[in-house]
Parts: sequence; structure tokens; C-alpha cells
Amino acid sequence: MRTGTGPSGLVKIASGALALLVGAFASAAKAADGPGTTPPAATSAASADGGTVAVATTGTTGTSPDDPKPADAPPDFLHSIQVDGFVDGYYGWAFNKVGPQLRNFDINHNNFSLNYVELAISKAPTDKSRAGFRVDFGAGDTANLVNLAEPGGKEYLKYVQQAYVSYLVPAGKGLSIDFGKFVTPAGAEVIENKDNFNYSRGLLFALAIPYYHMGARIGYAVNDKVSLTGYLVNGWNDVIDNNSDKTVGASLNVKPNAKTGIIVNYLVGKEQNADADGGTRNLVDVVVSYAANAKTSLLFNYDYGHDNITTTGPADETLHNGVAWQGIALGLKYQANDRWAFSPRYEYYNDADAFTTGLDQKLQEITLTGEYKTPVGLLARFEFRSDFSNKEFFVKDSGATTKTQPWVSVSLIYAFSSKQ
Repeated sequence: MRTGTGPSGLVKIASGALALLVGAFASAAKAADGPGTTPPAATSAASADGGTVAVATTGTTGTSPDDPKPADAPPDFLHSIQVDGFVDGYYGWAFNKVGPQLRNFDINHNNFSLNYVELAISKAPTDKSRAGFRVDFGAGDTANLVNLAEPGGKEYLKYVQQAYVSYLVPAGKGLSIDFGKFVTPAGAEVIENKDNFNYSRGLLFALAIPYYHMGARIGYAVNDKVSLTGYLVNGWNDVIDNNSDKTVGASLNVKPNAKTGIIVNYLVGKEQNADADGGTRNLVDVVVSYAANAKTSLLFNYDYGHDNITTTGPADETLHNGVAWQGIALGLKYQANDRWAFSPRYEYYNDADAFTTGLDQKLQEITLTGEYKTPVGLLARFEFRSDFSNKEFFVKDSGATTKTQPWVSVSLIYAFSSKQ
């Protein structure tokens, strides 16, 4: 990409423009000090796109070598801002000839679809500039599904996937504090397709865990191998809380060696509506990653959830029933060369109490994904997936039900970053 074109180029042009504005503002401030000051001198400084821009400086011209050195300037705020984004689209064909069930976010049959468009703007807190922020804007089918259960309404902050402020407390190796809306720590997969092994999200991502939280998280790196994070949030998928209780959680991240990562997440709190007389929900999530060698990566995920629901018995009596769901996922990515990668995935999911799928069933899925990185920066994925149930659950276009749900898709993703 030529300098000055595309999203990265726009950021660089904006950097040069901001430098001019800062210089002009500084000149005006100096002139406002009254007589006795000399006009600012224009100097040339390197711009973000590698050229030079004229910048007004506030010192006097012709200073002698004996004059005191100016104080170090604060870090350039604009240069600390990072802009990332991507565009993700696909075409999918369901052999049952209807949109696939139990899926996130490739949900359309025989349709060219815009899955997700995302633009993220962030400033990471550092030792020199301890405040930071992140805002992720997104639109497409993914945004619609992520926000579907929001108590504030399915349109409420639908286009804001994340928005939080950060502060790095000078304690030990650094105590990080975030407050706002952020994605869940649970799960081996994330909302952004480009960061997963496969194009489609697995059963565990779609059924076992939340998408996002609203509240606070506090993280601390004990050492280079162990970090801890605590959470105090409204609950699962609710910027506007659906009850008066809060959810708490904890994450333990361990890196015993350079090849292995282990993350254990635990969330507990009341998640049902205030008038549901529901119980306390518990979620245990375990993710293990292992880099077998330079070309092969392995991924394991286990989820267990439990809640209590209130129902009415045959004699109009109130019943409190425990419900549970659990599953495992196994993934592998083989990077054959700089262009091609192949990623199979297998999952097993047990919804014995019909809490997450509406039917007491055992599900499995197998996915095979081929990935090609094109010379022009596009990421293409070709995927076959089939879901299996031990019950007649999946619906065909004829209205009949079946135990299987095969699917194929072709997708294109373009990602960019101002830090590239």
C-alpha cells in the first residue's frame, strides 16, 4: 500500500495535520503572554508519513549555546493512538437449505453476507502515560446477534462492541484497571474471525458462555509466568442490568513455558430476570494452548455451566430445578507455508436439561478449514462443517427435521492496523 492511502495512510495524514494544529495553538499561547516575547520560529519536523511538516516552536530565535535546555516534551498523544480494523464477508450454503441453527455468526443460507465490519481505536496505558482507553465499533450480522439479549434493548449500544477506560497503577509490575463494556474472558474463540483457527464459531462459543460484560476488571501480573484478573460486572450480556445482583469472576493465566498457555475463568452471579426467581449461575471455563512446533498449534477448551430455574408443577406448585450444560472443543492449526494453513476442529456439547438449546440433546460438530493469505493482504477461508445431534433437531426447508446439519462457506477478510 502506498504511503498516504488506505486506513493506515489516513492515520498518518491526520498525524501531520494534528502536529500543525498543536504548533499553531502553542504559538497563540506564547503570543498571549504579552510584549517581550519573540515570534515563534518555524522548524521542520518529521511527519508520520515519513516526510516533513512545518511546526511552529515557541522559543526565541538565535538562542546561544549557554541558554538552558528545554524540558523533555510529553509523549506525542497522537502517536500513542492505535487504529485497527477489518472487513469480513462470506457466502454460505446449508445442505438443509435453511439458515443453520445454533450458530454464531455465519447464519445465512445461499446469501452473500456482510458478517462484520470493525474499527477499534485504543491507547494502551504505559509507565509514562498511565491513562488509556479502547473503543471498538462494529456493524453487521455479528453486531445484531451479540446484542440480541441486551436488557436495554437489542439496538442499545449495538454498534459499540467494547468501550472502556484504563489506568495503570504503579504497583509491582503494574496493576491494570479497566471500567466500561468489554468482551468476556471466557472461551477459546473470540468475536473477530481473523483471530480464530476456523471461520465459524464453535458450539461452546455460541451456547456455553457470554459475549460481553459491563463493569470493572482489575489485572495484575505476578511475574512473567502468572497473572490474575478479577471482575465485578452487571452479569452476562447486559450493559443495563436485568436484576439488582452483580456477577463476580476471576481469571488465572499461567505460562509454564514458552509453548504452553493455561487460562482458567470462573464467573458466578444471578443472571435471570428479577421476576424469574432464578438461582445463581456458575461458569467454569478452561483453555489450554500448546505450540507443538513452528507450524503446529493445538487448542483445548472445556466449559461447565450450572443454574437454577423456577417452573410450575402439575399441581401449580413452584419447582426449583437445577440445570447444567457442558462441552469440550479440540482444535488444531497447521501452517503449511507462508500462504496456506489448515485447521480441523471437533466439539462435543451436552445440553441434558435443555437449558441452552431448548431440547435435551447431545451435540457434536466437525469443522475443516483451509486458509489462504493472498499477496494483496486478503485472508480467504474455505470451510466445511457438519453438526450432529442425537435427536431430530435440525430443520430442513421442507419443514422436516433431521439429526445432521452440513454446511460449506467461502469467506474473505481484510484487516489493517496503524501500527503495521
